[in-house]
Amino acid sequence: MPTLAVIGGGAAGFFSAITAAEVNPDTRIHIFEHSKRVLAKVAISGGGRCNVTHACFDPRELVTRYPRGAKELHGAFHAWQPQDTIDWFQARGVALKTEADGRMFPTTDDSQTIIDCLTGEIEKLGISLHISTGVSKVSRQPHGTFTLHLSTSKTLDADRVIVTTGGGQASGGHQISRDFGHTIAPLAPSLFTFHIDDPLLRDLQGISIENASVRYAPAKLRQSGPILITHWGLSGPAILKLSAWGARVFQELDYRFEIAVNWLGDATIDEVRQRLEQAKSQYSRRNLGSANPFDFQKRFWERLLEIVSIKPDTQWAQLSKKHANQLAERIANTRFQVLKKSMNKEEFVTCGGVSLKEVDFKTMQSKFVPGLHFAGEVLDIDGITGGFNFQAAWTTARLAGLAASKGFPR
Repeated sequence: MPTLAVIGGGAAGFFSAITAAEVNPDTRIHIFEHSKRVLAKVAISGGGRCNVTHACFDPRELVTRYPRGAKELHGAFHAWQPQDTIDWFQARGVALKTEADGRMFPTTDDSQTIIDCLTGEIEKLGISLHISTGVSKVSRQPHGTFTLHLSTSKTLDADRVIVTTGGGQASGGHQISRDFGHTIAPLAPSLFTFHIDDPLLRDLQGISIENASVRYAPAKLRQSGPILITHWGLSGPAILKLSAWGARVFQELDYRFEIAVNWLGDATIDEVRQRLEQAKSQYSRRNLGSANPFDFQKRFWERLLEIVSIKPDTQWAQLSKKHANQLAERIANTRFQVLKKSMNKEEFVTCGGVSLKEVDFKTMQSKFVPGLHFAGEVLDIDGITGGFNFQAAWTTARLAGLAASKGFPR
């Protein structure tokens, strides 16, 4: 009976093993997880709800959500895309729902639903799961099989190997890949929040501006969407997306750089001035504190006024041109100095990993070593927040599992 070894007990590891077992039930399959817990990222993703995928079903559009890996994933998404993921879980009794921003979660709003589905499948298929069992080294034998050297001091011989160890600094899969001659693209955190110490933000944690934009001008990076004020600075989808696209740029700057935030998204400074003039006419006898033309939350609007030295009880009719210009500038072009980063505990992702040029994306097989496959974040692939990283894991795992089981005797 042929043997397949999967190194890594995360989403990609489970899905590749399940795929291989479904395609070829006569394969003996082992999953090795170095920690005591499997599917750890599944458990915490989306605030414990598990953002399984995203309701984007056109591969051409889908790949635009990946700062790294877009070109390679284009063909892969034609083979397995979000609708396939939805159908797969649906067929196993797990219904998904789509939220307003396109993110998809189990209808239970509980990541345990996804964990139970995946663990249930490996039990049903007879896949062997080894927790607290790391793989320190993989050797290739003269006849083409592999020997896995385990942390338990034992060894296991396998006909095929799928590496799905994730993308962090502790990924043992990167060293295994190097041992077989693969290049590891430099690692850098992605999807992180910004530490900012600025009077505009102090004591306003929890306030979210829904239609904002943020840019880093030197690299011509710009993202839009909700921005959340936190007790340490700024977070939210727009910030996380900017951090993904600028992952390596910001790392080179040691996470100290200047950003510009437009609290109205696309509005220009001139357009903000015009809206202020309209408000001045419309609310002439009312004071600025009580008549907010931008629908900002009251505390945030009052802080904007305070920052440009406008008293909230100032009547709109008394708003000077100087103050109007300063307020427009603050709304459309607030500049902040980022002092450092914080990793988002729900969406921690690393860019970098096994060079994509060295992998066949039809089979996820090494171009150097037949029978060695890769899936998930061990590769130099990462997506923005919103379920895209899980979709890349499901897709690459599906292709790896199919290819690794192909050709085995049945």
